Amino acid sequence: MFSFELIEQDEMRKLEVCANSIESALNAQNGGADRIELCMELSVGGLTPSKGTIQLAMELLEIPVYVLIRPRSGDFHYSKLELEVMKEDILFCTQAGCHGVVFGALHADRRIDQSATELLMDAAGYMDVTFHRAFDVVPNYFEAMDTLRDLGVQRILTAGGQGNCSDNIETLGELVEEAEDDLIIMPGGGLRPENLDLLKETGALEYHSSAIINGPYTDLKIVRKLKKGML
Repeated sequence: MFSFELIEQDEMRKLEVCANSIESALNAQNGGADRIELCMELSVGGLTPSKGTIQLAMELLEIPVYVLIRPRSGDFHYSKLELEVMKEDILFCTQAGCHGVVFGALHADRRIDQSATELLMDAAGYMDVTFHRAFDVVPNYFEAMDTLRDLGVQRILTAGGQGNCSDNIETLGELVEEAEDDLIIMPGGGLRPENLDLLKETGALEYHSSAIINGPYTDLKIVRKLKKGML
């Protein structure tokens, strides 16, 4: 059984909202989110948003903007040409002044693709890098985490396995404990105000949610409830 320590007062929990549009991004900001992950097409797990969306988000938002870099739906085993597209999208994000990028690249056997990750991280330059839920399909979570830590990734977005994050509390707690202070484990996938207290038992300091209940956009009230629940 994993264990966790009480959070120090200066270690406040943070809420990242997955925003599928400018409307969602503004709702997230107005609801008190600490940052957004900007994307489109959540119905297929999220894809890279348009350049216009990225530029407008940078103009309108005051909170940090991380951009999802995913050129297509399906698996996370990318061709050389797809990786070039991803690299160019990341370079655009650096030019636009984005604060971070979110991506994941695997081999056909679902192990971390180290060379692809290094390529994309080099393009990211000053920006933070989050490895997204491609992590949830790797054969060995702890081996993959060590690989990403060695590569210098700052953060892993994960549900702790298949299903929703609330289904994998034990694994998430173990990942948080194993990550220590040099890698952030950010639970996400089905996070809602109703299960936040359960997720807080993992000891995680960052959480991820689309906060979409009804309709196509992030719900301002849900963001506020989640943020309040972080206290």
